[in-house]
Amino acid sequence: MGLLEGKKLLVTGVLMDTSIAFHVARIAQEQGAEVVLSSFGRQMKITQTIAKRLPTTPGVVELDVTNAEDLEALASRVGEHVDHLDGVLHSIGFAPQTAMGGNFLKTEWDDVATAVQVSAFSYKSLAMAAVPLMGQGGSVVGLTLDARIAWPVYDWMGVAKAALESTNRYLARDLGPKGIRSNLVSAGPLRTTAAKAIPGFDQFDKLFQDRSPLGWDTKDPTATAKACVALLSDWFPATTGSITYVDGGFQAMAG
Repeated sequence: MGLLEGKKLLVTGVLMDTSIAFHVARIAQEQGAEVVLSSFGRQMKITQTIAKRLPTTPGVVELDVTNAEDLEALASRVGEHVDHLDGVLHSIGFAPQTAMGGNFLKTEWDDVATAVQVSAFSYKSLAMAAVPLMGQGGSVVGLTLDARIAWPVYDWMGVAKAALESTNRYLARDLGPKGIRSNLVSAGPLRTTAAKAIPGFDQFDKLFQDRSPLGWDTKDPTATAKACVALLSDWFPATTGSITYVDGGFQAMAG
């Protein structure tokens, strides 16, 4: 039996086969899970195409996490593919270019608000939209980049990740009585589609190569995906509100 045998999962954020979300979906299927993907707008066709590269082609439902109608309809849309959910992966983040790349002191509120809504508030929105399909033992997992640090060029996305990490703790508090866990995986930098939108991303690469005692491969999301799959499984039944670091040990080392 696989780690997720019989589990039913919703995975967001599958846009390329290099993404963390794609590898979470792949490993989850290999471990016995039935997976449903979400996408929206023009990205739907991309996700449907990439989905065919998974071991089993999953269904794809429409979901824009900033759209109230999509959130309200999520349970019924997912319900067309599975009768319940055991876990949800939140792999969603966005900040306008003006909010990153060294523009911290110049970024306007509208762009900051976009970054916070899409990258942090959406974690609560997604969880609450999925809760009607979830029960005891359910698990919500999100992705962050250690928000305790002021990273080069990350700017307001770093602030949004700090909001995400706080949201995770409050969500754990309020979903705990329902038997639903909420945890984050703090991954080292990976060359995903999102990373390409960060001006000066190469600075992250050098930092992690210099300081990670286990080393860090920015092209391999497998370790991060495995951590997400473990948290979506039953092997962490009493863990919630936590952050699991998958960064080659970077966060434990002095600068």
